[in-house]
Amino acid sequence: MTEHTIDATHKSIGRLASEISRILQGKHLASYNPRLEGEDIVRVTNVARLTISSKKLIQKKFYHHSGPLGHLKEQKLGDVMKKKPGWALRHAVINMLPKNRLRAKRLKRLFIS
Repeated sequence: MTEHTIDATHKSIGRLASEISRILQGKHLASYNPRLEGEDIVRVTNVARLTISSKKLIQKKFYHHSGPLGHLKEQKLGDVMKKKPGWALRHAVINMLPKNRLRAKRLKRLFIS
């Protein structure tokens, strides 16, 4: 079990998320097996200093629906990055991991500060 520390300063959110998901799955190892969850831990620092294009900060939206009609809420990426930049990176990593039983176990080994 190894621990990877990644500095997010001046890195693109998508490229960083794909690198993190690859490490969490264990694809960087010669002993990779898709049915195993992997064993490496990933710590990400300086998430607030991620590089995101100004167009994406305005146009990218996250939607959340609470249930009743008319309760669809949306947030722009710029607003999310001001309040909780770690959530935006975690959301990108979640969407890049395979949608199966191992996803929750893999996400427990991701620490964002």
